[in-house]
Amino acid sequence: MKVIDLSLPIYSGMEVFPGDPEVNIETIHTYEKEGWELRKISMGSHTGTHVDAFSHMHEDGESLSELPLERFFGKAQVVRLTDQWPTEQGLFFIEEIGIDWFEQLLAARPPFVGGEITEELERALLKNDVITYTDLVNLKQIPRGKTFMFYGLPLNIQAGDGSPVRAMAMIEE
Repeated sequence: MKVIDLSLPIYSGMEVFPGDPEVNIETIHTYEKEGWELRKISMGSHTGTHVDAFSHMHEDGESLSELPLERFFGKAQVVRLTDQWPTEQGLFFIEEIGIDWFEQLLAARPPFVGGEITEELERALLKNDVITYTDLVNLKQIPRGKTFMFYGLPLNIQAGDGSPVRAMAMIEE
């Protein structure tokens, strides 16, 4: 089995969406002084590789703590717009996909979608019970059209609108 990390590293000063909180990671305790290390992390809930809850863009949408954990992993494929998409599997795009593809996406019934999706499409997907993942990396390392297991588990944030995730693809070799 091959594991591919799909997550951006999180670090102080990293690029964030304009207007979002900056990332600041500060060492609070050190081995020398306290005998252990501890860091204070300050960042927005949509920092780096992250998942969006339905409540992110819709006031009446479910938050992270209202969604079962099973919604954040499952079978998936990396696809292009011109590929034939599988049904009822997560879909990850390696090229930008916009609202023009919304009806085709709904017909494929993916539980989650990620990659280069426009904000307008993200809003429509979240309104229609499709979880979205943003800022995934290394998708080109996954063979197109090959089904793999995807895991993108959020932190258990009460009433969370989104969360950074450690996303990964597990591919049978």
